[in-house]
Amino acid sequence: MRSWLDPAHVDMALDSRAVTFENPTGERGAGGRSHGGRKGAPSRRIAAGERVVLADLTGPGRVRHIWMTFPPAPPEIMRGLTLEAFYDGATEPSVSVPCLDFFGLPHGRPTAYGCALLAAQEGRGFNAYLPLPFRDRLRMEVVNHAARDLTLYYQLDYTLEPEMPADVGHLHVIFRRENPTVQKRDFIIHEGLQGPGRFLGCNVGIRILDEGFWYGEGEMKVYLDGDGDHPTICGTGLEDYAGSAWGMGAHEAPYAGVPLDLRDPAGGPQPHFVSFYRWHLPDPIVFERECRVTIQQIGMSLFGKEDEAFERYAENHPVAGEGWQRDRSPHIAVAGIHERVDDYCATAYVYCTEPQAVPRLDPALALTGIERLPFEKPNPLEGLIR
Repeated sequence: MRSWLDPAHVDMALDSRAVTFENPTGERGAGGRSHGGRKGAPSRRIAAGERVVLADLTGPGRVRHIWMTFPPAPPEIMRGLTLEAFYDGATEPSVSVPCLDFFGLPHGRPTAYGCALLAAQEGRGFNAYLPLPFRDRLRMEVVNHAARDLTLYYQLDYTLEPEMPADVGHLHVIFRRENPTVQKRDFIIHEGLQGPGRFLGCNVGIRILDEGFWYGEGEMKVYLDGDGDHPTICGTGLEDYAGSAWGMGAHEAPYAGVPLDLRDPAGGPQPHFVSFYRWHLPDPIVFERECRVTIQQIGMSLFGKEDEAFERYAENHPVAGEGWQRDRSPHIAVAGIHERVDDYCATAYVYCTEPQAVPRLDPALALTGIERLPFEKPNPLEGLIR
């Protein structure tokens, strides 16, 4: 089969469709009928607590592009809109995640970025090019868990196809948060789905709680098909997994990057909120039965002298690796890596050949502790559109 990425390939087996509020069934010849075809119903107001069906499609087919936008708002409002997807008439979702996190934007704070599979164009047009194949049926819904109404615009571009090969997986998207993490217990990015499958990647958000110097010494680990105490794949550090090195700041690249690095203009060694993404596209992670992905909460700190500040910090931060090192330089009396506690969330993207239920989003857990900080300025559009 020739790749759909070949722009010269004309594949007449595909039936091209799109779903919007103006054509919720994707029926041929049924788009843009409101107000005589002069743009009548591109959006809908979604009340607080309301659940709305975006699409209910009969397959086989494949969603190829999802676009959404909703007006700028405080973080706890923007993160309240949740996306869920159900395969083959299931009552429990295989996708359950805040919409912004689905598009790679944790913490309810949109920022402009683009990568191989997701893009937030100008920080307000949210795009996903993650394929969602479905054999029999796909139902996609949004739920407004925010405390006020929201206006939603969206478009799902999909194709109906003659058949779906047996080795094509169903997309599962899982949101997790641990606020705060538990010292010396690695944060779980993904576990629980049965193979055959593929861990496509993740985005991770960190709200910095610890007062140390650097948060990102922890290793990312992948346990595959019966691994015991030690994983098959083990990284070298958080910023290394995100494709950078020697610390980490905002940047973007096709397969890994950091959309958000929110810092107080007054200064400080650490951001207040940070996020990164990593896609395993050219370096696939495939599992036969099971897969568990974790990341450690290990930091690094420096002290100019061994005084009460160091003793107080070291008392509550067990050493990791080689521990505290003395006299590292004329200006650093003691430095080392150590355990720490922060607030972690993650969205994992996993393809499995068989559809399965994922843990349903806990709105209270997702929306707690992400309020706007005193130095953050509201988006000017917040006062104009809601």
